[in-house]
Amino acid sequence: MSQPRLEGKDQPRVTVWFDGDCPLCRAEISLYQQLDQKAGRIAFVDLTGDGTCPINRADMLARFHAQEAGGPLISGAKAFAAMWRQVTPFQPLGYLAQLPLILPFLDWLYGQFLKVRPRLQSLMVDREKRQG
Repeated sequence: MSQPRLEGKDQPRVTVWFDGDCPLCRAEISLYQQLDQKAGRIAFVDLTGDGTCPINRADMLARFHAQEAGGPLISGAKAFAAMWRQVTPFQPLGYLAQLPLILPFLDWLYGQFLKVRPRLQSLMVDREKRQG
């Protein structure tokens, strides 16, 4: 589910990988795709596709991953910050998130979220089933 590139657009500045089977992930990524549609700064890669994992698929699905152009693969809050810096409404948060005192706290929060993520996913799946 990579976002198509339009002629004349620059290459993406960040690639993000997401779990296309997760309704929670799809909803969040959909927002970022809409916000990035014109700028095209982010390449969105659905991990449910073939050959889309730069590392072990289970590791990719366990945490949010991103890679800035020419940089190493990053995950967790650092990956979110890299993506946010490319999306106009989230840019201030992206720059703030990379500060030495903020990033560890956000990574801790993300770890707490990961503990409840399976339950949230179940709730969203149930909701989708009820809606049709």
